Amino acid sequence: MTRREWLCGLALGAPGGYAPTLAVQAYVWQQALAREKRTLAEGAGDVAASLAEAGYRRVELTSSFFTPELAPRMLELLEKHGLKLDVVYNGGDMHEGGAAARTIEDTLALVERVKPARIAAVSFNANPKKGERKTDAELETQTRAIGELGRRLRGMGLRLLVHEHAPELSENAREWRHMLRGTEARDVGICLDIDWVRRGGLEPMALLEEAGDRVGDLHLRNSRGGVWLEELADGDVDYSKVAAHLRRKGYRGWLVVELAWERETRITRGLTENLRRSRVWAERVFGVRA
Repeated sequence: MTRREWLCGLALGAPGGYAPTLAVQAYVWQQALAREKRTLAEGAGDVAASLAEAGYRRVELTSSFFTPELAPRMLELLEKHGLKLDVVYNGGDMHEGGAAARTIEDTLALVERVKPARIAAVSFNANPKKGERKTDAELETQTRAIGELGRRLRGMGLRLLVHEHAPELSENAREWRHMLRGTEARDVGICLDIDWVRRGGLEPMALLEEAGDRVGDLHLRNSRGGVWLEELADGDVDYSKVAAHLRRKGYRGWLVVELAWERETRITRGLTENLRRSRVWAERVFGVRA
């Protein structure tokens, strides 16, 4: 399926056969480099080599890998290791007018820097308001700004997929549902982080159903007893139910392995091996190939 066919199918909710794309995030590598007191510039080569060695061919990377200084080298490394950048992830303040305008322009500048990679989508997370909930007026501003970003990206042939963490899911997903109701499906899709939905106290299957055909990206991670695992494996989230739902829907978006560590995470293997095992597990559970 071409990028244009995928975008048209997602935007229009067109039915089709189940054909997701498996990819990987490198956030856990950012954590590893921070522990080693190495910068992304110093570790970029190791990151790309590790993702390729673990058997991935498609990646979704954060904006930290594509600063004006690092972007050209990172794009070269991805090409060298046979990795296709499908999605780039960014975030920023969207609940205040001036800050929202700057965030939109920052995101569009990021897209321009990764233009040689011919990405298909932007995954985006609006920053929480520090120390307090956003007012209704701020949520209106945020929702309008997200819609504007989505329209501008759509004009460039790209899809905006809105990601969430726990703050957006508090108060029965107040922010998330405001955004869902206040934006158009043709402009704004959903990147649902399944584990963050669970941590936000909500049922992942319920939000999957609610988001419907707007879901274009799922971030996959798991925990046991509330603690993130070193690999993607069986745990607190029953991903077999997620997979069954996606098959029924004829899902054609991304499935993105996104490992992460917290203080209690027990690490017994090397990072590349954990990424490889996560790929094998995802391929088995979701019936896909990297």
